Amino acid sequence: MHLAYPAVLAALLFCIGLYGVLARRNAILVLMSVELMLNAVNLNLVAFDVWLRDTLHSGQALTLFTIAIAAAEIGIGLAIVLAVYRNRGTSDIDRLRDTAETDAAETLPDTAETDSTETDGAEPMSGRADGRTGKTKKAEATT
Repeated sequence: MHLAYPAVLAALLFCIGLYGVLARRNAILVLMSVELMLNAVNLNLVAFDVWLRDTLHSGQALTLFTIAIAAAEIGIGLAIVLAVYRNRGTSDIDRLRDTAETDAAETLPDTAETDSTETDGAEPMSGRADGRTGKTKKAEATT
């Protein structure tokens, strides 16, 4: 058997997996595409191991490690996708971009307004130049 047949098949599988990672929006389909790419790499490892007639069969041994890592990756990945689906109600990757952390000053309430050390009765400045509190800034950002 020529080396070209499994190499071309592996290249096609890898390209299909790469297209799936770049074009899909569903997180489970992206994970399946990553698995397809890993299987293409495994096919190349075994094909080159047979072609080189390696006495230690290092390509096949590395393939077994890759399969074990891929199984762990898919288990953790599915657990994360299921947890996100329970919290958000969707597994669409484009809709999950709002999970990024925001600035802490915008979301945390200001604790200086309940401070009893101020005696002049003035509104606390809370470290901002415009005198707005954290609650006011968050309310203005949502309107």
